Amino acid sequence: MTIKENPIIQVKHLSKKYKIGMDRTYKTFSESVTNLLKSPLKTIKNIRKHNDIFWALKDVNFEVNRGEILGIIGRNGAGKSTLLKILSRITHLTEGEVILRGRVGSLLEVGTGFHPELTGRENIYFNGAILGMKKQEIENKFDEIVEFSGVKKFLDTPLKRYSSGMQVRLAFSVAAHMDPEILLIDEVLAVGDIEFQKKCLGKMSEVAGKGRTVLFVSHNMSAITRLCPRTILLNGGHILQDGPSHQVINKYLHSDIGATSMRKWTDLSKSPGNDVVRLRAVCVCTEDEEIVEKIDIRKAVGIKIEYEVLKSGYVLIPNYHFFNEEGINIFIAGDQDRLWRRRTRPVGHYTSTAWIPGNFLSEGSVVVGVAISTNATPTIVHFFERDAVAFQVIDSLEGDSARGDYGGHIPGVVRPLLRWTTKFTPNKN
Repeated sequence: MTIKENPIIQVKHLSKKYKIGMDRTYKTFSESVTNLLKSPLKTIKNIRKHNDIFWALKDVNFEVNRGEILGIIGRNGAGKSTLLKILSRITHLTEGEVILRGRVGSLLEVGTGFHPELTGRENIYFNGAILGMKKQEIENKFDEIVEFSGVKKFLDTPLKRYSSGMQVRLAFSVAAHMDPEILLIDEVLAVGDIEFQKKCLGKMSEVAGKGRTVLFVSHNMSAITRLCPRTILLNGGHILQDGPSHQVINKYLHSDIGATSMRKWTDLSKSPGNDVVRLRAVCVCTEDEEIVEKIDIRKAVGIKIEYEVLKSGYVLIPNYHFFNEEGINIFIAGDQDRLWRRRTRPVGHYTSTAWIPGNFLSEGSVVVGVAISTNATPTIVHFFERDAVAFQVIDSLEGDSARGDYGGHIPGVVRPLLRWTTKFTPNKN
C-alpha cells in the first residue's frame, strides 16, 4: 500500500484584511484623550474612516506538491505579493491557515534582509542567517554565491553603493543557494538585466529539478509559460483560475483583467526607469491616432511610448518585445530612426512610435513589453516594462487577407500576405 505524501504547501481559507487610511502615528493615552476633548467630531470621523476595510486576499485555497513549479499571475493589486509575504511569514494572515512542510527561501523586495551599511560579503552572511543558513553552510557555498551573483568586484563595497540590479543579483544568489525546500520569487527579477533573468530562470528550473518547490510571481507571461506547468490567476484577492499555465494565461489575456491597450504613469518618481530616463505612457493606436484594443489583421498598428529623458549624454534605444498568448516571442524591434541612431538624446519629453504593417501578425492576443536600453558592455537596460500593453488581432473573412477563403484554424506566430507568382504552361497535345 502506497502512502500518499502530504502537499508541501497547504493554504486553507486564507484571508488578509487591511484598514484603509489608518493613522500609523502612535500617541500617548493623554494625547488621545486631549484630542478627543478638543475635536470630538473630527476624532469620531477619523475612527469611522479607519474602520474602512480592504481585503487583499479573501478565502484563498490551494495546495502545492513537492517539486512543483507554480506560477502566480494577475494585475497589480490582485494580491500576489501579499500572498508571498504571508507564505514567507513577513505578514500575518487575518483568517485561515497556511501549512508549510519545509524551509522557505524568498526574494520578495529589493533590499529585504540586507543592511545598506554592510558590505556585500557581510550581507551574504547576514542574509543567509536570516534565511536560516548556518555559518558553515554559508562558508561552504560562499564562492558559488559570489560567482553566480557576478558582484565579486564589489564584494567589499557597502551595499548602499550597489545598484538595485546588483542587489537583486546578490539576494537571488543567496536565496537560491541555501537549498530551500520552498523558494518564493516575486517580480523583483525584472530589476536585473535580461541575461541575469535568463540565468535566474535556469537556476529555478535546476532547483525544482532537485525536488524542491518554487512559487513564481511574474508579469512575464513567456517566463511563466516556459517555467511553470501550473499557474494560479488572482483577481481582487480571489483565485479566478487554477490550472495548466497555457489555459490560465489565455484566460488572463482574453479578459479585461490583463494588460490593456493604454497605460500611464502620473507620478514620474514611481514610473519604470532610472535617473537617466523614465516611462510616461504606452498605448496601442491606429494610423488615425485612435487607441484600440482590437485591430483588423489588414491594418497597420502602432505602439507608442512617451518618456522623459532626465540626464543627457546617453544613446537611448527604445525597443519593443512582442509575445503571443502562448508566451512565444514573435519578434523584437529596436528604434533604428536615422535621426537618433548613435546620437545622444538631450533632456526633454519624447514620443516614439513603431508601426507594424497590416497582414503581418497572426490573429490572437499580442502582448508587448517596452524597454529603453543603451548599447554598452554589458548592455544597460534603463527599464523593461513587461506586458506593458496588449491587443487583439482579428483576421478578415472577406478573402483579401492571408487567410483567403479558408475558414479553419491556421497556426503560426505571423501571418504575412506574401507576393505570389505563378507561371502557367499549357499542355501541348
